[in-house]
Amino acid sequence: MSAARDDRPVATRLDADGAGDCAVSHVVASLDRATAGPSYSVTALANAQARLGADVAVLSVGDPDPSGHVFDDLRYRADFCGWPVLGRMMLSSDLWRGLVSRHAHIIHDHGLWLMPNIYAARAAGMLGAKFVLAPRGMLSPVALRFSRSRKAIFSLLFQRKALERVDMFHATSEAEAEEIRALGFTQPIAVVPNGIALPDPVLLDAAPKDGRTVITLGRIHPKKGIDRLIRAWSKVAPLRPDWRLVIVGPDEAGHVAELRSLIHELRLTTVEIHDALLGEAKIKRLASSEVFVLPTLGENFAMTVAESLASGTPVISTKGAPWAGLVENKCGWWVDHGVEPLAEALLAALDLAPQVRAQMGRNGREWMSAAFREEAVAGQMLAAYRWLISGGERPAWVWPAIEGNSGPSSRKNLGGARDGVGGQAR
Repeated sequence: MSAARDDRPVATRLDADGAGDCAVSHVVASLDRATAGPSYSVTALANAQARLGADVAVLSVGDPDPSGHVFDDLRYRADFCGWPVLGRMMLSSDLWRGLVSRHAHIIHDHGLWLMPNIYAARAAGMLGAKFVLAPRGMLSPVALRFSRSRKAIFSLLFQRKALERVDMFHATSEAEAEEIRALGFTQPIAVVPNGIALPDPVLLDAAPKDGRTVITLGRIHPKKGIDRLIRAWSKVAPLRPDWRLVIVGPDEAGHVAELRSLIHELRLTTVEIHDALLGEAKIKRLASSEVFVLPTLGENFAMTVAESLASGTPVISTKGAPWAGLVENKCGWWVDHGVEPLAEALLAALDLAPQVRAQMGRNGREWMSAAFREEAVAGQMLAAYRWLISGGERPAWVWPAIEGNSGPSSRKNLGGARDGVGGQAR
């Protein structure tokens, strides 16, 4: 695939040191707090960038939110609400007008497959802004297997062209960057994790460990692997009958009913399913649990892991998420996919002395403080923006473009689309 012709106006150069002259428009389809990690990670990044002096706005579809933010929180109504197909695409003429009317050096899009994500690419071209895309795990092999037909059509109509416009990708882990490269994209990739705000110790002290709860928290969706966790628990429960497994999160695609059926089939009496928790209630539930489990099939980052560690709770994660550091930092287990590895890790965690688990929790909180603080992460992203616009020395966390390629070496497909998806670096 040949490179897309870049005939946009040239973005204004930025000073090497300052953030105050950098105007950033973040675009995310929705900031519904109950649905997904980006509702936290995007707002956290924007807040931290604004605190560092950048001119930041987040544009999304939805109702106004009274939450106080440092950035401009711009929310717009959706067109065609209630329509079977158009409504799900989240078209918003108001968001489009708001986006193109705002001066920006950088348009940083979060996610794919919805019209706000397409608006971001088009607006960057119109405004002469650099276009940064954070796939948020949506280019992983696991994610691409879901809704393949819909994604194939959307790719042919909209998404392929938007991907060709990307000036730089934003990956939240090296594993996600590798997935982007595997699809043939040659643009630079900024590998910058999500930032985390450490909960107030007073809040954590108000939620002491209960000594018997294992928790998983997040969207209840088939890709999260919760059915495997329940099957693993069926092996653990007879051996550790005093423990309980608590599943917390919003239902998606009717998956809660499927999980309840599985729990009934396995005759489990120590598994509970609860609705989503937000804010302090979520942090208290994480902090009071002995172990957090992420059984995911595929995840680009998993904010719930970072939140659990920041709350002082050790973590079991499958290798579907990029958390190998759990072992290195002595705060959890990073295990292969499957029922048996999960069951073995659960038994290992439950059999530890409480003081050992507590030390693992402290190790995790120290790791989050040292490597994932919001301002440090926001500073890395701003440095990547400055390099993209003004050149100079490339930051160490930015993977360089692959030069001298006329296109991707292999024709990978998005959602089963028959066209290649790689983008040539400019």
